[in-house]
Amino acid sequence: MSYTKTEENYLKAIYSLQVKIGKEVSTNELASSLETKASSVTDMVKKLDKKELITYEKYKGVSLTNLGKEIAINIIRNHRIWEVFLVEKLGYKWDEVHEIAEQLEHIKSEELVDRLDDFLDHPSFDPHGDPIPDREGNIPVRKEAIALNELKKGETGIVVGVKNTDIDFLQFLEEMNLTLGKSIQVEKIFDFDKSKVVKTGQQTVTISKEVGSFLIVEKIIQTK
Repeated sequence: MSYTKTEENYLKAIYSLQVKIGKEVSTNELASSLETKASSVTDMVKKLDKKELITYEKYKGVSLTNLGKEIAINIIRNHRIWEVFLVEKLGYKWDEVHEIAEQLEHIKSEELVDRLDDFLDHPSFDPHGDPIPDREGNIPVRKEAIALNELKKGETGIVVGVKNTDIDFLQFLEEMNLTLGKSIQVEKIFDFDKSKVVKTGQQTVTISKEVGSFLIVEKIIQTK
């Protein structure tokens, strides 16, 4: 059975919210995520429920069925593989690819995406550091990944991901030289607001607690 672009976007949004909050998703939460009216969400979730892609109970919320989850993960896989292709092979910057991948993720050819995955040598993470599900839906995990805010004075981490993919934020990180793969050492932490002075390369910058919460790093363990 084929599904519309709108239906697939709903399934993807429900999946992302379920991962984030760890429980059923309310229609208001879904409406906020999709930037649409709650009444429109209610109509759509009823349709998805009839197709057995979700389970929906009034006042309790929405959760994906196994089939709905499978479709959502496949869409996410498509999206992130296309982002890798756009950045690595076509020269797009990481703040330019999201909207294009939003269109490409709905291409119905699984064979095309599988060939693209082979061509890219099966990447595990996209240009923003998000995990790419494999053909079986398995999702890679960075066991040592933490928010930059968790690093203490004198500690160093490698930027491996971001929790915010807004264009303005990604461009800000470019300006601050805080992109993926960069080494960051915490030189000072201000007690007042927990902002940090960090060194990356030859550059020293001050970042806010909010920015630190959006940056994901792998802590470098110093050995004697």
